[in-house]
Amino acid sequence: MSAIAKIKNIFAMPILRVRSPESLVLYISMLVMGACGIAYEYTFCKIASDLLGNSVRQWAVIIGLMMFFMGVGSDVQKYVSDRNLFDKFIVAEVCLGLAGGFGPIIMLFVFGSFPSHYILAQYFFIVLIGMLIGFEIPLLTRINQAYTKELKMNIGGVLKMDYIGSLCGALLWVFWLPKFFIMTETAFVLGAFNVFVACFTLLYFRKLVSRKKAVASFSLASFAILLAGLLTAGDFTSYAEQYLYRDRIVFSKTSTYQHIVITESKAGDISCYINGHLQFNSFDEHIYHENLVHPAFAIAPVRKNVLVLGGGDGLAVREILKYPEVKSITLCDIDPMMTDLAAQNPYLTALNQNSFKSSRLTVMKNHALIPGGQEKITVPNQIKPYQGKPGEVATVNIINLDAALFVEQISGMFDIIIIDFPDPNAPGLSKLYSKKFYRQIAKKLSATGIMVQQATSPVMAKEAFLCIGRTMKDSGLCVVPYHDNVPSFGEWGWWIGGKKGMISEKMLRKKLKSIKQFRVNTRYLTSGLLKASLEFGKDQLLTDQTDINTIMSNRVYDYYIQGWKRNF
Repeated sequence: MSAIAKIKNIFAMPILRVRSPESLVLYISMLVMGACGIAYEYTFCKIASDLLGNSVRQWAVIIGLMMFFMGVGSDVQKYVSDRNLFDKFIVAEVCLGLAGGFGPIIMLFVFGSFPSHYILAQYFFIVLIGMLIGFEIPLLTRINQAYTKELKMNIGGVLKMDYIGSLCGALLWVFWLPKFFIMTETAFVLGAFNVFVACFTLLYFRKLVSRKKAVASFSLASFAILLAGLLTAGDFTSYAEQYLYRDRIVFSKTSTYQHIVITESKAGDISCYINGHLQFNSFDEHIYHENLVHPAFAIAPVRKNVLVLGGGDGLAVREILKYPEVKSITLCDIDPMMTDLAAQNPYLTALNQNSFKSSRLTVMKNHALIPGGQEKITVPNQIKPYQGKPGEVATVNIINLDAALFVEQISGMFDIIIIDFPDPNAPGLSKLYSKKFYRQIAKKLSATGIMVQQATSPVMAKEAFLCIGRTMKDSGLCVVPYHDNVPSFGEWGWWIGGKKGMISEKMLRKKLKSIKQFRVNTRYLTSGLLKASLEFGKDQLLTDQTDINTIMSNRVYDYYIQGWKRNF
């Protein structure tokens, strides 16, 4: 037989060849356990990432550790006798459902109430679930041996269903479950389904179960508890999450990309958090956003077409719309939930002064730009105009797309580009501070255009701040740093500049220092403060480091983590 014929025979084989109905039930049980097992891993990784940050590290360590203890569990089962195997298998599967269902919400509660013990709680559940999964797979193989005598068929069938289940679980966790459930509810759904299948297996093999009443009572009670947990998960999650924040939570929801929380203090101050990191506080956000926007507008010779990357809260757009000469604002923020909140949430609309409710609003969702650079634009109904100066008309384009992909595909040039990304506190964000990204920014900047980048703290994360500047300079941009104190964050820094060859650092400093007054009203920023912000302390900008940030190196992320760890 030729090699091609052999390959055809392999693909022509059925996915599952079952010798007996008993094996089929066991295979279904294995498939469900595989699906729930991978989904448990993802759920614990997501919870840990939201609470501790550093998502790549959390996912890598948790999955690696869970797989290690799967090996330990597999080894432990060899010491289990063949007596009452079904009892042991059902009990283990029910325990897996309970641990997977209640683990995330317990972790959330412990993190808020007993933060010093959180790591113990997290790894307790990771170790327990890993061992239970590892314990069950060979146990089920031993049970199936009575129905599938050939060792190769037995092991192949069990492992095949485990792997198929893992794929199904991964797809469900990514594409289906988030549409209907928050993360803690997802855990209860998985746990309840896991226990339901255990109950079905128990019912089918009831004649082989030694302690029917005890095992059945335990299984049914566990299923009922998990259903109760699912029904109350929303309220209990809000209760547990409140311990994480000083002020009252008025909004909490997880999108496809991040967990967003809005709080309100007794004094009425509004704070917004993403994945536990403070994004702004209404008490002093104007200091940050005036520094972000007005220096660039003060020195840009043309201010018609503006690009904002990040800034989904609408606060930077609020400042931009103060300038009557602005004709078009294009805002790109990856998360549609954030931009929807900025347009609809009363707490945010009060802060951004309805900046997303322009008289002409164009919305492109995250499928808007496709390979080849084609644009698919959806124009919604006319809504309430921006509440600014009479006669102001500016088109606000809101695009929900990854900014790195957006700047590669979008056509046109911009007079001003404002980059308002979160700090590079995760490897995934580091690419937005890379040489490749800044090269794309330089291409989208008009000849006399000005760009500005928020660049974390030049004190707490000095090396990250300087690395951002070096990377921008190496990418064809000419930039200078400035800084100010934002009480909620401490000393904060920005880089401002234009295309290399069109402007020099000396010219930039001269332009910024020559500003007599701003063209628009500001609550905080003055020309004197801006002039002072260009001055740094002795040796504050000196470093021995010379490397830049690339997509592969993630140096800015490394510097950022080192800087904040050193200071806390």
